[in-house]
Amino acid sequence: MIGTLLRRDLAKFFPFAGGGAALPLVFFVAVAMLYPFAVGPDAALLARTGGGVVWIAALLAAILPLDRLVADDIELGTFDQLRLRGVSEEAMMAVRLLAHWLSFGPPLVLATFPAAALLALDGPTLHLLLLGLLAGTPGLAAIGLIIAALTASLRSGAALSGLLLVPLALPVLIFGAGALARQDPASLGFVGAASLLLVAIAPFAAGAAIRAAREN
Repeated sequence: MIGTLLRRDLAKFFPFAGGGAALPLVFFVAVAMLYPFAVGPDAALLARTGGGVVWIAALLAAILPLDRLVADDIELGTFDQLRLRGVSEEAMMAVRLLAHWLSFGPPLVLATFPAAALLALDGPTLHLLLLGLLAGTPGLAAIGLIIAALTASLRSGAALSGLLLVPLALPVLIFGAGALARQDPASLGFVGAASLLLVAIAPFAAGAAIRAAREN
């Protein structure tokens, strides 16, 4: 059942599986392409600020699919049907978290290579950036899932989701971008720790929110 659920979620969210979720990846690449035109061709300036821009683009790209994460399935009663089949809300949300991260995390990491070329990032900076995104994007996905579940039953939930995600994701963003500014790999440990904590909490928090939405 869990494997079937994961395949279903991947088909819904993965950019290249016909789920129509390529918008985060397109947005991420567009930011990397447009930023050099905005600040000019100064290679030193691009190299100094480009890593932070990539982190901001990753954060904003994580916001885009929030309105599709759980709201449609709540409206269609998909979660109710799965619960009747013995699948707990926590298991549903754990699978949904994995599918959500796979839909935007690894594609963004791959898109970082052309983005680094456009932003004139050197090898060590690119290495730290890739490690930071690998460590931080699961945390962004976890925050997004929690917020999407909490706001799914609200009329203006999509707009509220973005407003809530940005401040909650600031610790991941600060440590991730700070590691680039200081060329300090140790800061990535904080990114990984925060991400791990969020991933551990997300299925339980989102599952409780789904139960609350059902009762309402």
